[in-house]
Amino acid sequence: MDLPLTPEDEAFRKEVRAFIDDNLRPETRRKVELGLHLTREDYMTWQDALAEGGWLVPNWPEEHGGPGWSPMQRYLFEDEMTGAAAPRVMPFGAKMVGPVIIEFGTPEQKARFLPRIAGNQDWWCQGYSEPGAGSDLASLRTQAVRDGDHYVVNGSKTWTTMAQYADWMFCLVRTSSEGKRQEGISFVLFSMDDPGITVQPIVTMDGGREINTVFIEDVRVPVDQLIGEEGMGWTYAKFLLGHERTGIARVGESKFQLARVRDIAKQEIGGGRPLIEDRRFREKMASVEMDLLALESTMLRLLAAETAGEAPGPESSILKISGSDLQQAITELLFEAVGTQAHPFERAALYEDGWNEEPVGPEYAMAAAPRYFNWRKTSIYGGTDEIQRNIVAKAVLGF
Repeated sequence: MDLPLTPEDEAFRKEVRAFIDDNLRPETRRKVELGLHLTREDYMTWQDALAEGGWLVPNWPEEHGGPGWSPMQRYLFEDEMTGAAAPRVMPFGAKMVGPVIIEFGTPEQKARFLPRIAGNQDWWCQGYSEPGAGSDLASLRTQAVRDGDHYVVNGSKTWTTMAQYADWMFCLVRTSSEGKRQEGISFVLFSMDDPGITVQPIVTMDGGREINTVFIEDVRVPVDQLIGEEGMGWTYAKFLLGHERTGIARVGESKFQLARVRDIAKQEIGGGRPLIEDRRFREKMASVEMDLLALESTMLRLLAAETAGEAPGPESSILKISGSDLQQAITELLFEAVGTQAHPFERAALYEDGWNEEPVGPEYAMAAAPRYFNWRKTSIYGGTDEIQRNIVAKAVLGF
């Protein structure tokens, strides 16, 4: 989409591009372009650069460390970052718990946690889903029992992304079993170094360790690390999920990946004619591109609403559904463009310990299969697409 930019916005875009050129390491860019494994150092080095420039929390108010950008500037920033193959900022601090603390935290909590998030000093993870409590999050069973100035927490959380790197967790816990299930849930913060925390990896099919189960045994959480009021965690969780679902749309990421598919489809693979010359494939590409333009327009409308002070509403569920569908559709196009070159999969080729090995087939094919399988999860996390459709039916259509 060609956006009509003011001279100020055009100058801002040039500033972002210059920042990327000066701070993004070529080896990190290559990893992102090819879909290779990123280490904690890769993420932290890039986020340190953003934090030093005051750009790690672009959606925060200025009084809490944000840069004071307009919605259009925030959009251009995300668009340029993904288009340049920069690592995505881990969202758990900057885009999830940060806005919750800003909205519902005490002055002491804001002073304690927000500067460290904005300065890239703490890595956060999300403690929502549990075994048996994923889409039906209200059935969570992790208990927090008041004991003087502490809660004693017992239970477990699963699908916890990057918990092995995390310094802190924001966690939904059950502080009461009376009344409606949602009314007994509270929102607490605790250090991952607290005694009683055990992180167990869940190894995915590509051999990666992105997700984990976290076991919580007699962890003592100070009461002053409760966000807001006891029993109001469900309200805070919905507020956070609105921000998370908006981020899941990943318009810039989809634009980048679609351009990559187009480049691959133009190549002559195996001596045959380029796939881009196939009419049916071009029709598939065009269909995805039109859906992506529609998603981008919806995202811009949501940003305009945020400018007017409106919090993300049911529109975030629409963005989540459409964004997930598009991301999966693009991986299917990528798999088709790569063709049989995607079949030989070597885990070592994606990780540092195997980079000295010669990959089977072209570089662009190395991560095609893992990306295809990994991105099946986009329709599940942040609330399944089925749950999002129920939210839209109720909040928008009135069913």
